[in-house]
Amino acid sequence: MADILLTGFQPYGGRQLNPSAEVLRALGGSSIEGATVRTLLLPCSFTAAKDPLEQAIATHRPTVVLSTGLWPGEPMIRLERVAVNRASFEIPDNDGALLLDDPVDAQGPVARAVTLPVGRIITALRRKGIPARTSDTAGTFLCNATLYRALAACEQVGHGARCGFLHLPYLPQQVAELLDELSQQGQLELHQRADLASMSLDTMVEAVRTTLAVSVAGA
Repeated sequence: MADILLTGFQPYGGRQLNPSAEVLRALGGSSIEGATVRTLLLPCSFTAAKDPLEQAIATHRPTVVLSTGLWPGEPMIRLERVAVNRASFEIPDNDGALLLDDPVDAQGPVARAVTLPVGRIITALRRKGIPARTSDTAGTFLCNATLYRALAACEQVGHGARCGFLHLPYLPQQVAELLDELSQQGQLELHQRADLASMSLDTMVEAVRTTLAVSVAGA
C-alpha cells in the first residue's frame, strides 16, 4: 500500500499560526490516488526536527515525501527545486538556536535536488487557477534543512521515493493581524511592506493535494 508523508511546522517567530500545520490538519488520513496521507508536524527546532523526520521516512518508506512551510510575503505557491547544505538563521528557532553559516550535515554534499516532477506539478497547479512558480532557493532556515534531510533520508532508504518541498503564503487572517499591528505601531507606511500577500486555506489545501496527486501518479 502506497503511503504519502506530508510534513509541516509548528508556529514560529512569534506567529500564532503556521499555514503548513493547518494544511496537515485538513489532509491527514485522506487518500490521494490510492495513497494514504500520513502527516508529521515538526517542531521549529534545528535539532529536534531531525530524528522524527528521518524515523518517519525509515519506518513508513513512503512513496512520496512532501514537506511544507511558510515563506512570509510569498504571493503564490512556491515549489522548491534544490536544498543546500547550509544553515544560517536570521531569527532564532523555537529553541533559541541562531545558527550562522553552519552545515546541515557536515558529511553531506553541497546541495541535493528534489525528486518530484516539478514541471508537471506547476502545470497542473496553474491549470487549476492556482498561482505557482518554481524556486531555486529554499532559504537557509528550517525549511531548507528539512528538505535537505528528507532527501538524504530517502536516498538512504533507497526505494526511489519522490521528495520535495512546497512553500506556502500567509493565511489571510495572519495578514489581517499584521496590518493591525502595523497600524498600532505607526512606524512604517504600509506601501513599504513586501510581506502582505496571503492565500486562502482552501486554495493551499488544493495546491498540496494536487502536488501529491501528480507526484503519486508519476512515482
